[in-house]
Amino acid sequence: MIMGQSLSKIEKVYDTVAKEYAETFFYEHEKKPKDQDILCRFSQEIGNRRPVWDFGCGPGHTASYLTKLGLQTSGLDLSEKILEQARAIHPAMHFRRGNILELEFEDNLIAGIVSFYSIVHFTEDQVKLAFREAFRVLQPGGIFLFTFHIGENTIHLDQFLNKEIDVDFMFFTNDFIWKSLKDSGFAKIEMIAREPYPEVEYQSRRSYVFAIKPVARKSP
Repeated sequence: MIMGQSLSKIEKVYDTVAKEYAETFFYEHEKKPKDQDILCRFSQEIGNRRPVWDFGCGPGHTASYLTKLGLQTSGLDLSEKILEQARAIHPAMHFRRGNILELEFEDNLIAGIVSFYSIVHFTEDQVKLAFREAFRVLQPGGIFLFTFHIGENTIHLDQFLNKEIDVDFMFFTNDFIWKSLKDSGFAKIEMIAREPYPEVEYQSRRSYVFAIKPVARKSP
């Protein structure tokens, strides 16, 4: 049995701060040029392949950004309250509730997954499970793009966006992420680190990661 931070606790946090979170992060990517570059690259590499999903979509700002780039994207999140915000802000887009540790998708279904900071509340065992699930549902040749905070520390918060909460934020080393992706079956792993943007975000180093699900070779 995989032990980790309770999903019900994580869900409660984002139910609690849903409105404030949507207001705070709605224009997040417009303030971060590297986010824009990375999302443009993702859309170009996906091309005409479908479907594309944003896991841990929050109020839908990343899915919306990709849709504006011509890449129609659906969103999945654990918190129903934050999905209410996403649907209100982006009524033409598709959002559904789901758990990225136990995805309700068939194998080899999805062409591309984007997941910005969706592993920040997971323990190492939960991260490994999330990677295995992402690998399972991706099509051969599918792209997994995600982000994380680089480090080895855990930060506990009892307040966030002026609301009382109870949750841990996890940092991970590049070595751990790389090995976990390789063990899950991913190939062509690329990690792109950047320094934090002053006065825009929490001052931690970040990493963008591209990982590809290999295309099975035909038997001779």
